[in-house]
Amino acid sequence: MAAIALSELPGAIPRPDARPPLPSGPVPTRPRPGPVRRRAAARPLLPPEPAFFPWMTGRLADREATVWAGDAADITPLLELLYAGVAAAGGRVSLLEGANRFDPYRIGAAARRLGVDPTLAARRIRLARAFTAHQMVALADGWAAEIARHPATLLVAHNLPALFDEEDVAPEERIALLGRVADRLARTAHRAGRPMVIVQPGGLARFPGLAEHGPRLFDYVRLERRAGAGWLVGLRDGARCALVGRPAGQHGLEAFGTGEEVMVAWDAPPRRTGRRSKPG
Repeated sequence: MAAIALSELPGAIPRPDARPPLPSGPVPTRPRPGPVRRRAAARPLLPPEPAFFPWMTGRLADREATVWAGDAADITPLLELLYAGVAAAGGRVSLLEGANRFDPYRIGAAARRLGVDPTLAARRIRLARAFTAHQMVALADGWAAEIARHPATLLVAHNLPALFDEEDVAPEERIALLGRVADRLARTAHRAGRPMVIVQPGGLARFPGLAEHGPRLFDYVRLERRAGAGWLVGLRDGARCALVGRPAGQHGLEAFGTGEEVMVAWDAPPRRTGRRSKPG
Protein backbone atom coordinates (compact mmCIF):
# COMPACT_ATOMS: atom_id res chain seq x y z
CA MET A 1 0.00 0.00 0.00
CA ALA A 2 1.48 3.34 -1.04
CA ALA A 3 2.15 5.80 1.77
CA ILE A 4 0.72 9.31 1.45
CA ALA A 5 2.40 12.20 3.25
CA LEU A 6 0.18 14.59 5.14
CA SER A 7 1.47 17.46 3.04
CA GLU A 8 -0.04 15.79 -0.04
CA LEU A 9 -3.54 15.97 1.40
CA PRO A 10 -5.23 19.33 0.64
CA GLY A 11 -5.98 21.26 3.81
CA ALA A 12 -4.30 18.71 6.05
CA ILE A 13 -1.56 21.07 7.32
CA PRO A 14 -2.15 24.86 7.43
CA ARG A 15 0.40 27.22 6.00
CA PRO A 16 2.75 28.90 8.50
CA ASP A 17 1.23 32.32 7.82
CA ALA A 18 -2.36 31.13 8.25
CA ARG A 19 -3.83 31.87 11.69
CA PRO A 20 -7.23 30.82 12.96
CA PRO A 21 -9.64 33.67 13.78
CA LEU A 22 -9.92 34.68 17.44
CA PRO A 23 -13.19 33.74 19.15
CA SER A 24 -15.53 36.67 19.71
CA GLY A 25 -17.27 35.29 22.78
CA PRO A 26 -16.22 33.34 25.85
CA VAL A 27 -14.04 30.38 25.13
CA PRO A 28 -15.96 27.17 25.89
CA THR A 29 -14.30 24.80 28.29
CA ARG A 30 -13.77 21.24 27.22
CA PRO A 31 -15.26 18.49 29.37
CA ARG A 32 -12.76 16.58 31.39
CA PRO A 33 -11.98 13.31 29.63
CA GLY A 34 -13.10 10.17 31.40
CA PRO A 35 -11.08 7.01 31.81
CA VAL A 36 -9.94 5.43 28.56
CA ARG A 37 -11.42 1.99 28.03
CA ARG A 38 -9.17 -0.33 26.18
CA ARG A 39 -10.65 -3.17 24.19
CA ALA A 40 -9.35 -6.57 25.14
CA ALA A 41 -7.05 -8.03 22.52
CA ALA A 42 -8.65 -10.79 20.46
CA ARG A 43 -7.55 -14.22 21.57
CA PRO A 44 -5.53 -15.98 18.86
CA LEU A 45 -7.29 -18.89 17.19
CA LEU A 46 -4.23 -21.15 17.37
CA PRO A 47 -0.98 -21.21 19.38
CA PRO A 48 2.21 -19.78 17.84
CA GLU A 49 3.91 -23.20 17.66
CA PRO A 50 4.40 -25.51 15.83
CA ALA A 51 4.77 -23.67 12.54
CA PHE A 52 1.65 -25.31 11.12
CA PHE A 53 -0.53 -23.19 13.40
CA PRO A 54 0.51 -19.70 12.24
CA TRP A 55 0.57 -20.98 8.65
CA MET A 56 -2.98 -22.25 9.01
CA THR A 57 -4.14 -19.07 10.75
CA GLY A 58 -3.22 -17.17 7.59
CA ARG A 59 -5.52 -19.46 5.61
CA LEU A 60 -8.64 -18.63 7.67
CA ALA A 61 -11.06 -15.70 7.66
CA ASP A 62 -14.22 -14.92 9.60
CA ARG A 63 -17.51 -15.74 7.81
CA GLU A 64 -15.58 -17.50 5.04
CA ALA A 65 -14.56 -21.08 4.37
CA THR A 66 -11.27 -22.80 3.68
CA VAL A 67 -11.42 -26.11 1.84
CA TRP A 68 -8.97 -28.89 2.69
CA ALA A 69 -8.45 -31.40 -0.12
CA GLY A 70 -6.25 -34.47 -0.25
CA ASP A 71 -6.05 -38.08 0.86
CA ALA A 72 -8.29 -38.71 3.88
CA ALA A 73 -5.61 -40.73 5.69
CA ASP A 74 -3.18 -37.80 5.44
CA ILE A 75 -5.72 -35.15 6.42
CA THR A 76 -6.99 -36.92 9.54
CA PRO A 77 -3.82 -36.39 11.68
CA LEU A 78 -3.78 -32.72 10.66
CA LEU A 79 -7.38 -32.34 11.77
CA GLU A 80 -6.58 -33.92 15.12
CA LEU A 81 -3.70 -31.49 15.55
CA LEU A 82 -5.97 -28.60 14.56
CA TYR A 83 -8.58 -29.57 17.16
CA ALA A 84 -5.93 -29.83 19.84
CA GLY A 85 -4.46 -26.47 18.82
CA VAL A 86 -7.79 -24.69 19.12
CA ALA A 87 -8.22 -26.18 22.59
CA ALA A 88 -4.68 -25.14 23.55
CA ALA A 89 -5.51 -21.55 22.56
CA GLY A 90 -8.62 -21.59 24.76
CA GLY A 91 -11.07 -21.84 21.86
CA ARG A 92 -13.86 -24.24 20.94
CA VAL A 93 -14.61 -26.33 17.85
CA SER A 94 -18.06 -27.01 16.44
CA LEU A 95 -17.74 -30.11 14.26
CA LEU A 96 -20.21 -31.51 11.76
CA GLU A 97 -18.91 -35.03 11.08
CA GLY A 98 -19.92 -36.96 7.96
CA ALA A 99 -17.31 -39.70 7.69
CA ASN A 100 -17.22 -41.09 11.25
CA ARG A 101 -13.49 -40.41 11.61
CA PHE A 102 -13.56 -38.69 15.00
CA ASP A 103 -11.14 -40.40 17.40
CA PRO A 104 -11.10 -38.73 20.87
CA TYR A 105 -8.10 -40.76 22.00
CA ARG A 106 -5.86 -39.54 19.18
CA ILE A 107 -7.06 -35.98 19.71
CA GLY A 108 -6.27 -36.33 23.40
CA ALA A 109 -2.78 -37.57 22.56
CA ALA A 110 -2.23 -34.56 20.28
CA ALA A 111 -3.47 -32.25 23.04
CA ARG A 112 -1.11 -33.84 25.56
CA ARG A 113 1.84 -33.15 23.27
CA LEU A 114 0.78 -29.49 23.27
CA GLY A 115 0.62 -29.42 27.05
CA VAL A 116 -3.19 -29.52 27.25
CA ASP A 117 -5.20 -31.86 29.42
CA PRO A 118 -6.86 -34.40 27.08
CA THR A 119 -10.17 -34.26 28.96
CA LEU A 120 -10.26 -30.46 28.66
CA ALA A 121 -9.50 -30.69 24.94
CA ALA A 122 -12.36 -33.16 24.41
CA ARG A 123 -14.78 -30.84 26.21
CA ARG A 124 -13.88 -28.02 23.84
CA ILE A 125 -15.07 -29.97 20.78
CA ARG A 126 -18.81 -30.14 20.21
CA LEU A 127 -19.55 -32.98 17.81
CA ALA A 128 -22.64 -33.51 15.68
CA ARG A 129 -22.57 -36.82 13.83
CA ALA A 130 -25.06 -38.26 11.34
CA PHE A 131 -25.52 -41.78 10.00
CA THR A 132 -27.79 -41.11 7.02
CA ALA A 133 -27.96 -38.44 4.33
CA HIS A 134 -31.25 -37.03 5.59
CA GLN A 135 -29.90 -36.84 9.14
CA MET A 136 -27.00 -34.78 7.79
CA VAL A 137 -29.39 -32.40 6.07
CA ALA A 138 -31.26 -31.95 9.36
CA LEU A 139 -28.01 -31.27 11.22
CA ALA A 140 -26.94 -28.72 8.61
CA ASP A 141 -30.35 -27.03 8.89
CA GLY A 142 -29.92 -26.58 12.64
CA TRP A 143 -26.18 -25.88 12.79
CA ALA A 144 -26.49 -22.08 12.98
CA ALA A 145 -28.96 -22.33 15.86
CA GLU A 146 -26.68 -24.83 17.61
CA ILE A 147 -23.73 -22.43 17.42
CA ALA A 148 -25.90 -19.60 18.72
CA ARG A 149 -26.55 -21.71 21.84
CA HIS A 150 -22.98 -23.00 22.11
CA PRO A 151 -20.56 -20.47 20.53
CA ALA A 152 -17.40 -21.78 18.86
CA THR A 153 -14.24 -20.16 17.55
CA LEU A 154 -13.77 -22.58 14.63
CA LEU A 155 -16.36 -24.43 12.54
CA VAL A 156 -15.43 -27.69 10.81
CA ALA A 157 -17.51 -29.60 8.26
CA HIS A 158 -15.77 -32.93 7.70
CA ASN A 159 -16.52 -34.89 4.53
CA LEU A 160 -20.27 -34.28 4.55
CA PRO A 161 -20.93 -35.83 1.09
CA ALA A 162 -19.72 -39.24 2.31
CA LEU A 163 -23.22 -40.09 3.57
CA PHE A 164 -24.78 -39.18 0.23
CA ASP A 165 -22.90 -41.89 -1.67
CA GLU A 166 -25.20 -44.62 -0.38
CA GLU A 167 -27.15 -46.70 -2.89
CA ASP A 168 -30.54 -45.57 -1.58
CA VAL A 169 -29.79 -41.93 -2.54
CA ALA A 170 -30.62 -41.30 -6.19
CA PRO A 171 -28.09 -39.16 -8.16
CA GLU A 172 -30.57 -36.33 -8.74
CA GLU A 173 -31.60 -36.38 -5.08
CA ARG A 174 -27.94 -36.33 -4.04
CA ILE A 175 -27.30 -33.14 -6.00
CA ALA A 176 -30.39 -31.44 -4.59
CA LEU A 177 -29.66 -32.42 -0.99
CA LEU A 178 -25.99 -31.43 -1.15
CA GLY A 179 -26.99 -28.07 -2.64
CA ARG A 180 -29.22 -27.50 0.38
CA VAL A 181 -26.40 -28.50 2.74
CA ALA A 182 -24.02 -26.09 0.98
CA ASP A 183 -26.54 -23.27 1.40
CA ARG A 184 -26.86 -24.03 5.12
CA LEU A 185 -23.09 -23.96 5.50
CA ALA A 186 -23.06 -20.47 4.00
CA ARG A 187 -25.76 -19.27 6.37
CA THR A 188 -24.01 -20.84 9.35
CA ALA A 189 -20.64 -19.24 8.58
CA HIS A 190 -22.24 -15.83 8.11
CA ARG A 191 -24.36 -15.95 11.27
CA ALA A 192 -21.59 -17.37 13.45
CA GLY A 193 -19.04 -14.83 12.21
CA ARG A 194 -16.28 -17.42 12.54
CA PRO A 195 -13.96 -19.16 10.07
CA MET A 196 -15.05 -22.51 8.67
CA VAL A 197 -12.89 -25.42 7.50
CA ILE A 198 -14.59 -27.70 4.96
CA VAL A 199 -12.67 -30.96 4.70
CA GLN A 200 -13.36 -32.50 1.31
CA PRO A 201 -10.85 -35.23 0.42
CA GLY A 202 -12.07 -35.47 -3.18
CA GLY A 203 -12.07 -31.72 -3.77
CA LEU A 204 -14.95 -29.53 -4.87
CA ALA A 205 -16.06 -32.04 -7.50
CA ARG A 206 -17.18 -34.39 -4.73
CA PHE A 207 -19.44 -31.71 -3.21
CA PRO A 208 -21.94 -30.53 -5.85
CA GLY A 209 -23.33 -27.10 -5.09
CA LEU A 210 -20.57 -26.03 -2.70
CA ALA A 211 -18.99 -23.58 -5.13
CA GLU A 212 -22.37 -22.16 -6.18
CA HIS A 213 -24.32 -22.12 -2.90
CA GLY A 214 -21.73 -22.61 -0.16
CA PRO A 215 -19.82 -20.07 1.92
CA ARG A 216 -17.47 -17.60 0.31
CA LEU A 217 -14.16 -19.43 -0.16
CA PHE A 218 -11.18 -17.71 1.40
CA ASP A 219 -8.60 -20.35 0.50
CA TYR A 220 -8.18 -23.83 -0.92
CA VAL A 221 -5.53 -25.92 0.83
CA ARG A 222 -4.36 -29.03 -0.97
CA LEU A 223 -2.28 -31.78 0.65
CA GLU A 224 0.22 -33.23 -1.81
CA ARG A 225 2.78 -36.02 -1.72
CA ARG A 226 6.12 -35.43 -3.42
CA ALA A 227 8.87 -38.04 -3.19
CA GLY A 228 7.36 -39.38 0.02
CA ALA A 229 7.14 -35.98 1.71
CA GLY A 230 3.89 -34.20 2.54
CA TRP A 231 3.19 -30.62 1.50
CA LEU A 232 0.29 -28.30 2.20
CA VAL A 233 -0.25 -25.76 -0.57
CA GLY A 234 -2.50 -22.73 -0.17
CA LEU A 235 -3.84 -21.70 -3.56
CA ARG A 236 -4.72 -18.19 -2.42
CA ASP A 237 -1.09 -17.03 -2.33
CA GLY A 238 0.88 -20.17 -3.21
CA ALA A 239 2.23 -20.52 0.35
CA ARG A 240 3.51 -23.98 1.22
CA CYS A 241 3.93 -25.87 4.46
CA ALA A 242 6.16 -28.95 4.61
CA LEU A 243 5.16 -31.83 6.85
CA VAL A 244 8.52 -32.99 8.14
CA GLY A 245 9.07 -35.68 10.73
CA ARG A 246 11.82 -34.81 13.18
CA PRO A 247 12.53 -35.40 16.88
CA ALA A 248 11.50 -32.78 19.39
CA GLY A 249 14.07 -30.02 19.79
CA GLN A 250 15.66 -30.46 16.38
CA HIS A 251 15.69 -27.33 14.22
CA GLY A 252 13.78 -27.28 10.97
CA LEU A 253 14.20 -25.36 7.74
CA GLU A 254 12.25 -22.38 9.05
CA ALA A 255 15.15 -21.64 11.44
CA PHE A 256 17.39 -20.91 8.47
CA GLY A 257 15.15 -18.50 6.59
CA THR A 258 14.55 -20.65 3.52
CA GLY A 259 11.08 -19.27 2.96
CA GLU A 260 9.42 -22.65 3.39
CA GLU A 261 7.20 -23.24 6.40
CA VAL A 262 8.05 -26.49 8.18
CA MET A 263 5.83 -28.20 10.69
CA VAL A 264 6.96 -30.31 13.62
CA ALA A 265 5.56 -33.76 12.97
CA TRP A 266 2.56 -34.74 15.06
CA ASP A 267 3.20 -38.48 15.13
CA ALA A 268 6.96 -38.96 14.74
CA PRO A 269 8.54 -40.94 17.61
CA PRO A 270 11.73 -39.45 19.10
CA ARG A 271 14.93 -40.72 17.56
CA ARG A 272 17.27 -42.72 19.79
CA THR A 273 20.43 -40.90 20.78
CA GLY A 274 22.24 -43.80 22.46
CA ARG A 275 22.02 -47.40 23.53
CA ARG A 276 20.36 -48.54 26.69
CA SER A 277 22.79 -49.65 29.37
CA LYS A 278 22.57 -53.22 30.59
CA PRO A 279 22.73 -53.98 34.31
CA GLY A 280 25.56 -55.88 35.72
